[in-house]
Amino acid sequence: MKTYGTATLKSGKWVIDAEPHVVMRLKRVFGSVGKRRQGKIRIKDTFDTCRDLAWFLERYPLEVTPRDYLEKRAAEHRERESVVDKLLSGQVTARDFQLAIPPREYQRVAAELALASRGLLLADDLGLGKTCSSICMLSDARTRPALVVAPTHLQRQWAEEIARFAPHLETHILKKGTPYDYTDAKRRRKQAPGQLSLVKPHPDVLICNYHKLAGWVDALTPVLKSIIFDEVADLRRGPESAKGAAALQLAESVDYRLGTSATPIYNYGGEIFHILQAVRPGALGERTEFLEEWCDGSGGDKPRLKEPAAFGAHLRNEGLMLRRTREDVGRELPELTHAPHTVDADPDALNSIQSSAAELAKVILGETDHALEKGDQFRAGGELDGLVRQATGIAKAPYVADFVRMLVESGERVVLYGWHRAVYKIWQDRLSGYSPALYTGSESESQKTEAKRRFCDGETPILIISLRAGAGLDGLQYSGCRTVVFGELDWSPAVHQQCVGRVHRDGQTGSVIAYYLIADVGADPIIADVLQVKKAQLYGVRDAGEDVIENYDAGGANVRALAEQYLRKGRAA
Repeated sequence: MKTYGTATLKSGKWVIDAEPHVVMRLKRVFGSVGKRRQGKIRIKDTFDTCRDLAWFLERYPLEVTPRDYLEKRAAEHRERESVVDKLLSGQVTARDFQLAIPPREYQRVAAELALASRGLLLADDLGLGKTCSSICMLSDARTRPALVVAPTHLQRQWAEEIARFAPHLETHILKKGTPYDYTDAKRRRKQAPGQLSLVKPHPDVLICNYHKLAGWVDALTPVLKSIIFDEVADLRRGPESAKGAAALQLAESVDYRLGTSATPIYNYGGEIFHILQAVRPGALGERTEFLEEWCDGSGGDKPRLKEPAAFGAHLRNEGLMLRRTREDVGRELPELTHAPHTVDADPDALNSIQSSAAELAKVILGETDHALEKGDQFRAGGELDGLVRQATGIAKAPYVADFVRMLVESGERVVLYGWHRAVYKIWQDRLSGYSPALYTGSESESQKTEAKRRFCDGETPILIISLRAGAGLDGLQYSGCRTVVFGELDWSPAVHQQCVGRVHRDGQTGSVIAYYLIADVGADPIIADVLQVKKAQLYGVRDAGEDVIENYDAGGANVRALAEQYLRKGRAA
């Protein structure tokens, strides 16, 4: 049989040396191969690559080394694809995971798919029980010892949920950022004197926050069998952050991985590469291949997906991502209403920053009289963003407080979202008669737990939460609250979606309304416009017609718009 060249596996890549016309065909099949690349072709060895390469060989035979490896990997890919299809179509029934509270059928399917694929991004709607699906996976002995990585404020909630669904599993929350002996005698106190020790060498499930990963990675790498990343968007920066590098090292060492979040990406679409590297390392090939095949070349260091819907379909077909809406599983919630509302703002608060804002604006726009050093514009962008957003929050804070008071006096219980301590202080002072509870980045875990209890027990009708402090928080839907107020805005609609989801989730019995209080001056008009524009870019990644990935670009075009606004204002004065 005629062959057209060779395909050899070297150092984790398939090196293909073939006739020129075959190479041209190969580039059409493998979008990750640069169209202008000359000579030998190198492609990352993945299950997906092996499947496509085996298919290509049917038309253009090559001498393959090792051929049996290629055929085995291609067969495994076909089997994995078949399992995904059968599970999602209902041809195969997921097992009955033995939990104290029986999981729902769609939760069992998610766990079965995670176990079969060994790496899954679970992006189900907010409140559909991704934690329960995760615990189903942990009930399989092959996954233990396991590590659950979660935002700081959710560590205790995870321990409580595991105790509720799987009381036979022992958990331990890592208390320090560096290794210590968590297997000491405290775990052996229930033994009778002289009894042979039957205590496991490690708890079934360890729990820690993302910031502790770097300190524990070397100690945990030889121990773990599986890892769960809750609110997995925390890994969006990839190995450029210490937690991202540690997460990838752990992900490469374990047998099973699960990432969960209804909003897994907050920034430009290219960040999903880092998310999926932690969920299934190597599934998208190397980063350069991913950028070549799936991104449009715009955005510089913040690449954007060129065909979000096609990429989302690829993730689902490969069993890399599972996403079900409430409609899909028949658990639709009462109505949710989004209500933008314009409020007044005190001009003095904004005028007070005019001089500082104008100077920062000049740096951002490169209109200074002196040479700029590397990083000056980026730092100025962050400072201007913080300065103007805080001034805007302060300027409208009295009016936001009055709006919340009106709602409370009409009998509503309110979750109020903000970002700056100075703004919280104004709200607390003007609403002091109601003794608002605080759940922000400044409170300890015990203080946050007490704030949640006070609100849920009816001791205060107002709970103030930081925009990015409440992701994953559960239980507020049972408090009688059906009103959310955004007293300050975030650049990312995904953050707003998470915030609303604290109240509008499974267990909520009333219609929920979310008020977005927007000033017509300061940062709000620009943020409001950006929120609308950003929704359009990445429809289809999670599912058709809905946005899951939103942009947060405090150093880019959004801040440039703020800079231009303040320079115009200064020149007009």
